[in-house]
Amino acid sequence: MPSAPLPLSETPGGTLLIVRVTPRGGRDRIDGIGVDAAGRAQLNLRVSAPPDAGAANEAVLKLLAKQLKIRKSALGIRSGHSARVKQIALDAPIEQIAPLLRALL
Repeated sequence: MPSAPLPLSETPGGTLLIVRVTPRGGRDRIDGIGVDAAGRAQLNLRVSAPPDAGAANEAVLKLLAKQLKIRKSALGIRSGHSARVKQIALDAPIEQIAPLLRALL
């Protein structure tokens, strides 16, 4: 059975990761890969933080940095600051991120 496509794309400065965030999700964790209505892959995340004053965004970056074993300063929200679906820019090559993400799933 072929593996599911990862919600990653290569950018000139590193990697772009598409995530769907559930704030106030009980605890911080990665729930797996999902697909949106248009058929695009996205990494489903839960964070315990509320979406108030950027707390959920901060929790997302902290969770991803820890799970992908990269510095938190190497991550940034490229778009979707106030939306559930976000584009996360990672200052790391896709060749480094893809195996780590697959291992988490």
